[in-house]
Parts: sequence; C-alpha cells; structure tokens
Amino acid sequence: MVADATVPVIRTQRLGKIYSAGTEAEVVALHGVDLTIERGGFVAIMGPSGSGKSTLMNLLGCLDKPTSGSYECDGVDVSTLDAEQLAQLRREKIGFVFQGFHLLPRMDATDNVAMPLGYAQIAHHERRTRALAALEAVGLGGRADHFPNELSGGQQQRVAIARALVNHPPILLADEPTGALDSKTGEEILALFKRLRDDGHTVILITHDAHVAAHADRTYVMRDGELHAMTAASTEPQP
Repeated sequence: MVADATVPVIRTQRLGKIYSAGTEAEVVALHGVDLTIERGGFVAIMGPSGSGKSTLMNLLGCLDKPTSGSYECDGVDVSTLDAEQLAQLRREKIGFVFQGFHLLPRMDATDNVAMPLGYAQIAHHERRTRALAALEAVGLGGRADHFPNELSGGQQQRVAIARALVNHPPILLADEPTGALDSKTGEEILALFKRLRDDGHTVILITHDAHVAAHADRTYVMRDGELHAMTAASTEPQP
C-alpha cells in the first residue's frame, strides 16, 4: 500500500457514525465531519468527554467503521478493504500511542518495542535492530534492556512511542498521551512529538486539555459530534 506523497495523509468527507441506528437507543456520535490533514502536520483534536473525539479517533485508526461518508487513509479508501487488508493498513500506516502505556511487564524495552514486528513477520534479528533504532529515536537507547518497572512514567511512554514508530508508519495517532504524566514530563513528550513531526511523521493528538492542544500546529474542537476548526489566536471554534 504505497500512497502518492502529494495526497493528504488523512481525508474524510461527511463522515458520520450512529450507534444503535433505527432503535430508541440511537445515538448520533459523529456527523458531517470533513477533515483534511496534510503529510507532516501536527494536529490536535480537542473536546470534552462525550463530544465525539474518541469516536473520530476510532474511525481514523480504522478500529471502527463509519455509518456514512468516506475516509481515505494515506490515499487508501478504507471502505474498499476487507478485514485482513484493514489489519495490514493499521500495521503499515498508523502507530498508536495511548494514555496507558500498555507495556508487557515481563518484557524489556527492546522486546516491547519489537512486538509489532512479530505480527508483520519480520525476521527475529531484524526486529531487534529496528527496535533498538526506534528506542534511540526517542532518546532511550541506554534503557533498551530495562523492564517497565525499572522506568519512569515518561520513559515508559517513550517506549510506547518507539513501539508505535517501529513499523515506520506515516501517521502517529496519540490518545491523551500525557494524561498519566506530570506536567514537566508531559512537556517532554510533546516536544518529542514535535521532533517526530519534523522528521516527517504526521501526528494526530486527541486531548481534552487546551494547554496540550496548543502545542500542535492546528487545532480542531469536537462539540456534539461536529468538528470545528480553531484559529491560532482564538480559543473559540470557527464555524
């Protein structure tokens, strides 16, 4: 799945999601979302709980399917893919970073980072080489043989980011990545995302925190399932 480098890495048109459609419990979680993210951008999607940002994240991450509209991920129309192709797209195109680090406690940093390479059927010797390179990229080359309980929260999140990077995906999708960290460590992680953006990755940050969102190049606000662009000089979404 090699995309044209000139096309947006994310493009949605009239994207919508309805849960329990046609029943009394129907919930319109997302409707009419138009979003274009160019390659190499750093974008924040901000909103309170229940605003629809988590639903949008799941659709962008190909973890769920929309009810309506279209979504192209790195030039690929995801509606044309079967389950196996969707799994391949997630492996190749998207690196996920979550608030919880989701590291396996009985594996050292290198083995935690190398895990996705096993699913991609990469040879064992190459897995270690690539995992070590990913750890170097996030400033943890000297902690490669440390286990999660031997690392600080910020270091564990860096391991999680290295794991997201190890398949060289064009997109990093980060869901509240600083939520479990103190403010100083959170700033360090956000600075790391900026460096990764400068290296050519596209970073999409999901957050409820305006201070965190302010680190992005562009911010969108989710309200009642609708997406609004925010100007740099304003805290109010634009219609």
